[in-house]
Amino acid sequence: MRLRIRVFTKRGKGTMSLLRQVSVALVLLCVIALNQKTPAQTIDSPPADQRPPMLQKVGIQQHLNQQIPPDLEFRDESGQPVRLGQYFARRPLILNLVYYNCPMLCGEVLNGLTSSLKLMKLDLGRDFDIITVSFDPRETPALATAKKAIYLQRYHRPGADAGWHFLTGTQQSIVRLTQAAGFQYQFDGRTGQFAHATAILVLTPQGKISQYYYGVEYSPRDLRLGLIQASNNQIGTLIDQVLLYCYHYNPATGKYGAMVTRLMRVSAAATILILGALIVVLFRLGPKQSQEGRVS
Repeated sequence: MRLRIRVFTKRGKGTMSLLRQVSVALVLLCVIALNQKTPAQTIDSPPADQRPPMLQKVGIQQHLNQQIPPDLEFRDESGQPVRLGQYFARRPLILNLVYYNCPMLCGEVLNGLTSSLKLMKLDLGRDFDIITVSFDPRETPALATAKKAIYLQRYHRPGADAGWHFLTGTQQSIVRLTQAAGFQYQFDGRTGQFAHATAILVLTPQGKISQYYYGVEYSPRDLRLGLIQASNNQIGTLIDQVLLYCYHYNPATGKYGAMVTRLMRVSAAATILILGALIVVLFRLGPKQSQEGRVS
């Protein structure tokens, strides 16, 4: 009996020793895990609520009513030197900044713009023009020519060739243009690509920034109203003028929103006109009906 007790005691001591070793190991592992930084806290990865360092200086700063410098020199798709001022003073314009070898967003911007243009009754080359400028100084007029051919074919309307201009230029001209437009981007040397935001700008015929539209899809109604407003009502119809009165452009969202007060005024005016017309008609029909009754 004593032997059995001694054996059990020895086994108990061995078991307790093993448990202590396991416990100490677990504590050490917990301490090591707590002292290690999570991926979101490392030097290379900022917190989730902050932009990565590469995107700190990427975005769009609105410069409404800012004059796009007319003296900036570029080359068009045929390789001929041009000044931006050559495209001013005729019609409202759309300005979009892309680079032709972009593997992602720039193609989506041009696709979205073309889709919106196809749904608009305004005609490119007659009612407005487009200036598409590459912000990559390494790109050539040959690339611009290829891009222009693609999107003219998709738009497929006569006269568009003279109204849509695909430009390339030097670093100096690109920097001045992007600064005037509030377009901020960064070059990533590791990938050879640019980090950039997406937006198109509507300009007045004189080359002043009128509106910004963000993203890669653009409402045809908003874009039409923006062009009409930028033209100082020189294009569009009477219905467009009424819509511009009832809708207000919101720079924060880049969209037109209904103005309730103005809509109520228009509705009230329309109601008064209808009632007035009805009274006039009834007044004119009244005497005729009474005379017909007397004759009978």
